[in-house]
Amino acid sequence: MSIQTNMRCPIGVFDSGYGGLTVFKSIVAELPQYDYIYLGDNGRAPYGNRSFDTVHQYTLESVEWFFKMGCRLVILACNTASAKALRTIQQKDLPRLGPDKRVLGVIRPTAEVIGQYTKTRSVGVLGTKGTINSRSYEIEIGKFFPDIKVHPLACPMWVPLVENNEYRSEGADFFVKKYLDELMNQAPDIDTILLACTHYPLLTDKIKQFLPANINVVAQGGIVARSLEDYLLRHKEMESLISRERQMHFYTTDDPADFNEHAGIFFGQKVSSEQVHL
Repeated sequence: MSIQTNMRCPIGVFDSGYGGLTVFKSIVAELPQYDYIYLGDNGRAPYGNRSFDTVHQYTLESVEWFFKMGCRLVILACNTASAKALRTIQQKDLPRLGPDKRVLGVIRPTAEVIGQYTKTRSVGVLGTKGTINSRSYEIEIGKFFPDIKVHPLACPMWVPLVENNEYRSEGADFFVKKYLDELMNQAPDIDTILLACTHYPLLTDKIKQFLPANINVVAQGGIVARSLEDYLLRHKEMESLISRERQMHFYTTDDPADFNEHAGIFFGQKVSSEQVHL
């Protein structure tokens, strides 16, 4: 579907694949009045193990596509893209692409509020190898809460479990317990675990099975949605440009039929997408 950029100015929501739909779902629930475009770069996923330069290039190409579609505000609903590409895009690319445009991520909003969840000031952060190796959460949380000790751990088997619809199976138990045991052995005083990958919320019930009841398991969707709402309240010049027809359009760089089948699991309702070539 071609969108008339002179008529509509939707909010763009980007992910390397399906996971960002868990964030998008929360954004739509919090701010249903706006128009949205979602793009999953499934054709080049996963991003988690790719280099900084590659993730930047892929993310930038997607951001440029959003701008061509009329978006002035793009949310990177992807931890790897937020960790490896956001800063460069904001500092080096946006001045060239358009100073009036904005690209936001999911790491900073989460870092700003994580202190509200922990009493022991010991927080576990679970994510992909790319996100964990970037140390982005340690750096950002340290800016807002220097007293919090961050314990990062990569969980490379969790995304495949979710994408292959095995996240509820008994077979998933081994890998869920494996990483949680490793994390808690590192720091038994952890009282909050941040799911720093947008796939992981689908594993929440399974994760809680292997943790003490007093440990908070924090997903990002609601946090990012509330942060976006606050951003738009503080930036009326941007908020006034966003179109309000309550429309959502979904795009993928891979097979739409395959995307639709998986996307419904993450988004919680039927999804109909179209293919684009970046």
